[in-house]
Amino acid sequence: MAQKNTYRERTVSFYEIVFRKNGEEVRGEQVNWKEFLSEATRAKVAELTLDADETFVGSIVPVDEEDHLLLHRVKGQTEWLSVMNWETGEWKELESKASEGYLDTSVISFLSYGNIVGIMQGATSSPTHKSLEKWINGIKVFERTNVVVRPLVSQAQVDSLRQASGANRIEIRIGASKSEALSKKNGRLANMLKKAREDYGDISVTLIISVPRGKSRTEDRQRLLNDLQDLEEVMPKAAEKAKATLVYAEEGSPEQRRLVELVEHHITAKRRVPAVDEDGNSVRILSAVGAILEVADQHEAELRRAADVEAG
Repeated sequence: MAQKNTYRERTVSFYEIVFRKNGEEVRGEQVNWKEFLSEATRAKVAELTLDADETFVGSIVPVDEEDHLLLHRVKGQTEWLSVMNWETGEWKELESKASEGYLDTSVISFLSYGNIVGIMQGATSSPTHKSLEKWINGIKVFERTNVVVRPLVSQAQVDSLRQASGANRIEIRIGASKSEALSKKNGRLANMLKKAREDYGDISVTLIISVPRGKSRTEDRQRLLNDLQDLEEVMPKAAEKAKATLVYAEEGSPEQRRLVELVEHHITAKRRVPAVDEDGNSVRILSAVGAILEVADQHEAELRRAADVEAG
């Protein structure tokens, strides 16, 4: 019963660590996180523990000769914990011992550029990026300054519209509170979105248009791009979601298609992560680290762009 599915879809999220100076959040030079993690492997548990409104403990795990951080939230005495034997149905409460504790764990990998971290939570109650921020500041990783751990946001790629020759597919979602931004726009997309609001009142509208491939539809793709360009100034601030598959064509070359994001968004990705291997051995941490690094590699250009870091 308890072992039917050992895979779980989990989210990898990326954040950047910046410094708080004179009330502002400022990016700094790349920290030698590798050295910090190496030193942490030799630290006592008490040195990596923050007792605040919640208790957070850090520990280091090596994967392929690279150190990664496990940040744990210690479950409190008020939380109800129990265990059941699936064969007998026997149930019993778990009791904490003075020398032990039950933990919610997140896996955190520090990238080699931009002071970027990738985080995968083991559960919804596991430490978040704000927990990491509290922990770093609480154990005084930096003696003279505090850090802020903030979501790494991909920049809106609105400039891409100007180089494209057409749009193959678009998806736009405008929230009710931002629909007034369309009032001075008169293109077909703007009019469709405004008409929906006029007919149905104060609503959120999602519009998806897809033009089939083929030379016979080239003009339609160009018209769709023109309508999208009409909303160029509006989308970054008014749209909750806006992305398009743009077509780029050069004479004598095959068409190229590229998916672009037209609003800022937090860089995340979902991955299916196994909990145990074929022999029943736990591979949760190993799998999480592998997933974080895989996503980081696939999104490196986007991550560097968002953190304003030159390509390595």
